Amino acid sequence: MRWCVSIGAALVAGAMAGGDVAGIAAPNPGNQLGHQLASKGADPSVDVELILAVDVSYSMDMDELALQREGYAQAIVSREFLQALKTGPNGKIAVTYFEWAASGDQKIIIPWRVIDGPETADAVANEIMKTPIRRASRTSISGAINFAMPLFDESPHRGLRRVIDISGDGPNNNGSPVTAARDAALEKGIVINGLPIMVKEPSYSTMDIDHLDFYYEDCVIGGPGSFVVTIKERDKFKEAIRTKLVLEVAGRMPERPIVPVASKEPRVNCMIGEKIWQDRWGR
Repeated sequence: MRWCVSIGAALVAGAMAGGDVAGIAAPNPGNQLGHQLASKGADPSVDVELILAVDVSYSMDMDELALQREGYAQAIVSREFLQALKTGPNGKIAVTYFEWAASGDQKIIIPWRVIDGPETADAVANEIMKTPIRRASRTSISGAINFAMPLFDESPHRGLRRVIDISGDGPNNNGSPVTAARDAALEKGIVINGLPIMVKEPSYSTMDIDHLDFYYEDCVIGGPGSFVVTIKERDKFKEAIRTKLVLEVAGRMPERPIVPVASKEPRVNCMIGEKIWQDRWGR
């Protein structure tokens, strides 16, 4: 089962204010040793191998890109995040952070790092913030997923879970179909969570679509306990990122899901981005 959560909902407000991670979420059914561990032939050394895949396409304005960077950096050093670290059997995670745009445009900002407390969290946050912000053309969620999958094999750490966390403000419009990439990741036991950014009204001059949250739920995310946290207000940007990372690190999912994902046909055409691009530019 996969779920969507609006950051405006009262999902975490009280519990996060009190620092009670367990109070904000129910156990994630994917929080267990997967077949990937057996295939790697190693005991888990971290609770989760987490890939942060961050959209830097031109549809993101500079203010959004800055908020996104600050959001991840501040989330990693937050009290809630550090408390979530303590809930796992190993008390540490492995994380890598890369930015993406077109199908062949991905840039690793943070190679695999272990976060096991305030000092290592500070080091990763500082590394995120010191890298110059960039923008690039096109939006290839499938390219991001395809780039992320082999990073798990390159990781020197072994986790109880493997999670790709994808943020973005538009649908896939470049590269292979997003559902093909998603399904390939799910076959490897990887969970994909989504952070759709919906702070602007859809415009013909951009690749924005209505119901980007539905698109992410039905076409992008997948795996046991996968979920979406939607950003619909600019001033909730950082809170949303923190909420999502806390849930992922703690290996939990929303306690009171808002919208269950459709079990049959997608509510939004999973090729809508490619169609819009073709209709507007003919290529």
